[in-house]
This record gives sequence, C-alpha cells and structure tokens, in this order.
Amino acid sequence: MPDNNYRPEGDPLGGSTQVPGTDDMAAVTTAGVTVVDGDETDDERDFVPPKGRVGATIALGVSQSIDNSEGGVSKTFFPQIMNAFGLSDAELGLLNALGNAARMIFGPAWAMLADRFGRKLILFIVTGLWGVWTLGAAFAQSWTMLLVLYGISLVGTVASEPILNGLLGSLYKRSERGKAFGTVRATSAALGFVMTPALGQFGGDPNGWRYAFITMGVLSIISGILILIFVNEPNKVEKENADELKSEAGMFSLADAVKLFKIPTIALIAPMLLLVTSLVLFGFMGQVWARDMGFGVKNGSYLYTVFQIGAMLSALMGGFLADAFVKKFGHKGRIMLFQLYAVLFGSIIAITMYFYKVWTPGIQSGDGQQVLQDPSIVYYVLVFLMGLIFSIGFSGCVLPMVSSVCPKQLSATSFAVLFSLIQGGINVVYSLVLGNVSKAIGSLPLTILLLVSIPYFINAIYFFVFYKTYEKDVHLQAERTALIEQGKF
Repeated sequence: MPDNNYRPEGDPLGGSTQVPGTDDMAAVTTAGVTVVDGDETDDERDFVPPKGRVGATIALGVSQSIDNSEGGVSKTFFPQIMNAFGLSDAELGLLNALGNAARMIFGPAWAMLADRFGRKLILFIVTGLWGVWTLGAAFAQSWTMLLVLYGISLVGTVASEPILNGLLGSLYKRSERGKAFGTVRATSAALGFVMTPALGQFGGDPNGWRYAFITMGVLSIISGILILIFVNEPNKVEKENADELKSEAGMFSLADAVKLFKIPTIALIAPMLLLVTSLVLFGFMGQVWARDMGFGVKNGSYLYTVFQIGAMLSALMGGFLADAFVKKFGHKGRIMLFQLYAVLFGSIIAITMYFYKVWTPGIQSGDGQQVLQDPSIVYYVLVFLMGLIFSIGFSGCVLPMVSSVCPKQLSATSFAVLFSLIQGGINVVYSLVLGNVSKAIGSLPLTILLLVSIPYFINAIYFFVFYKTYEKDVHLQAERTALIEQGKF
C-alpha cells in the first residue's frame, strides 16, 4: 500500500513546506522545527479578516528576522568576543546551550503571559522593549557581565516565534495560514540574506561584536514599534488558538505524552534524536570558519548566508524527493530516503568542517579576527550543498513519519514532546559537551567530525529499526484515533 501522505503543494516560501497528511505548514530551521495549523476542513465562513493584515504579516516577518539575527550575533562574532575576554570553545558551547535552554524553559512561560495579557503586547515586550538587554550586552566589560546581559536578552528572543505564529491564527483563517506562514518566513529569510553579510562588515574591527549588538538592539526596538503600529489583535482569542500557542511553545499534557510512547515508531524516534546533531553544529561552524580556517568574521558571515540560501531550498527539495521515493517504494521510501540523507549530510559535514584543506590548499588557522585567506569558489559551493541537504531528512522523512503514525488528537503533543522537550534538552547537553571536548583536545574541527558528523552515519544504520514498525503503525493510525475518542487508548 503506497504512502500518499505527502502532497507537494506546500508553499515553499522561506523554506516552509506542508506537513504530510495535514494542511499544516512546517519549517525546519537552525533553531528547530516550527509547525503552524492550517486545517482547510474547518468551517470559518463567519471569519472577518482584520484590517491591515498584510502590513501586519510583513511586520511579523521583519520581527522574526531581527530576532533570529539577534540570537545569532554571539555565534557569528564569538571569535572577537573570545579575543576580548580570553575565552575558549567551552564558553561558546555555554552560549549556545543558553539559547536552547531559554527556549525550553521560558517558551511556555511567555505563552501563558501572552494568553493572559494579549499576544501583541507580549510580542512587543519580548521583541521590542527586550532589545535594551542586547544593547546593554554591547557595553559588557567582562565575560560574566556579557553572559548575564546576553542571557537575559535570549529569554525574550526565544519567545517570539510561538507568539508570532499564534498571531497568524487571529489574522488568517486556517485555510489561509499556509500562505501567511510562508509570507512571514519569506520576509524573514529575505531580510536575513541582507542582514547577515551586512553585520559581517563589522568583522574587520576588534570591537565589531559591540557594534553588532548595538545594531541588533536598536533594530529590535524598531521592530517592536512596527508591531504596535501594524498588528491588530482581536479582542477575543478562540480557545483552540490559545491551546495551539501553548503547544507550540512546548506545553503539553503529561497523560497525552505517555500515550505517544505506546506507538513503537514514536518510541524509536525519541532516542534517534540523540543522533541528530545538526542543530549543535550551527552554533560552532562560524568559529571554524573565522578561526580554524582563517577566513575571519566577515567571510564567515558570507558563508553563513550561502548556507541559509541552500537551507531555504532544502525543505522544498526534501518534499519532492520524499514524494518520488514514496511513489517508488511505498512506506519504506521515507526510511530509505532518510538513510541516504544521513550518509550525505554526515559526509558533507566532514568535508566542509574537517577535510577543508583539500579544497583550500595552504590554509592557515588564525585568531578569528585576522583574515588569512578567503574561501575558494569550490568551498562556497560545498557550503551551499550543506544547506541544500540540511532539512531533507526532517521535512521529507521525520515529520511525515510522526504525522503518519500519531492519532490526530496527539499531533500537536507529538511535536512539543519530540522537538521542543527531547530535542531541545539534547541540544543543551550536546552544546556544552562539544565545547568542552574541543577545549580538551584542542581541535574544534576534529570534535565536529567525531561528535557531529559520525553520528549521522550511525543514524543511517539505526533507521533500519523502522522497517519493522513504521508501516504497521501507519495502518493503525485510524484505529488509534478512534480509540482515543472512546477513551480507550
């Protein structure tokens, strides 16, 4: 029996794609997985579109791009921060872990505040007013001071995405949310393609990291003002929309979470996430480019922009590849595609992060500030390919597998448990481990090879377990959905 869950009709804007078997839209980013409900079967004939929602959508996209860039400043400019305060890769690991921990811990708290006091107000606070903490970080005189100020700024930055997506639920009918989600992500991505290399121009100055923090703090405040001007939130928010916001922020019922692990495929996906190391890589690859490859911060920002362009296209490509594999091999096609993806992604990480001397002969490492050489055209192409491969495994395989086996009532819970709680917690630990291992052995590229690249090859082998469970669980989905309705699952 073929798996027809995937329909390649999702809006590819900004790297978003349709969640197979549903009308929802999903995006796999360097921060994790985001899903927006878009049920086209709902009867919303009485829905009245609020005024100015196009301007509001663009303002939300600008806000998302600024928050993403604000959260990435410490990674891009860490070589300069390292030199300023005499730090090591262990401190970079701590900064990366802070972002993941803040998302897990404070995401639900902000969601509850948004539900209580209004999404627009809370989004203005965490996106706009909260920018003063980023501004403050620019004037830090010690590592401890920077860690405290930037840590507080991250507490607000991580809150924006679930609240932002929740606002889309008030601005658009469910049947329109896919395009709205795509528009927000396209606006965010387009601005990011300009903002990342623009910030990189500060890379030539040892104090460039301070200027970058000031710039992002000011832009954050401006984006908050844009939200106040252009976003109009309804006075009353439907209970279902409020529940979606909390779910996306990582909140879920413990009883529902326990039910998930009665499904063999879900029970096997949870430990599989231990071998998904890409989200940890993104916190360290700027350090490799700037310091270990001697490209400097400015070239590092260019490389990251090229990676982002490839990643934006990756979700769409993953969907089409999955469609072809499913038509050819049925349910097993997704498993086969993930195994191929894991081998390719593990290989491209090794090639770009460890075996880079093959592509840039005579390369020298530096302190991250100096530009000792520029990346070759071949290396730019390889980084683009790394972005192009990045989300194929999730957009074409993992997300469809989860949505194909979960009872419909547990769909939101499955994403919250697997990708907010479990994967978020794994990333916190891995970031700390990777940074400290790099400091201990004295080689970040070797650490990435051992702890980031090789796990993907192991994951390709691990995926053989799904040949026994996945197809069976797909066939049981409707039965389990009915059992939950009857209170018997």
